[in-house]
Amino acid sequence: MAKPSPSHARNPKVVALGVEIRKARLELGWSQEQLAAEAGLDRSYMGGIERGEHNLALVNLFKISDALGLPLSELFSKAKL
Repeated sequence: MAKPSPSHARNPKVVALGVEIRKARLELGWSQEQLAAEAGLDRSYMGGIERGEHNLALVNLFKISDALGLPLSELFSKAKL
């Protein structure tokens, strides 16, 4: 399988944020589908967010943080951003 080119490489900061979103979701005992529904997003999109594959719009970050019941600043802090 071909390696992704540098222009398609995942940004480490976006990956770190995705990891923290996944951790917060799992602490609630939620599936990706449940978090996606709570945030008004598609489940497959949510999976890509958690893998750091999507450059998120700020409005979607607000939706996710609201659904998780966490301030966006806390997600950023935990991801060391």
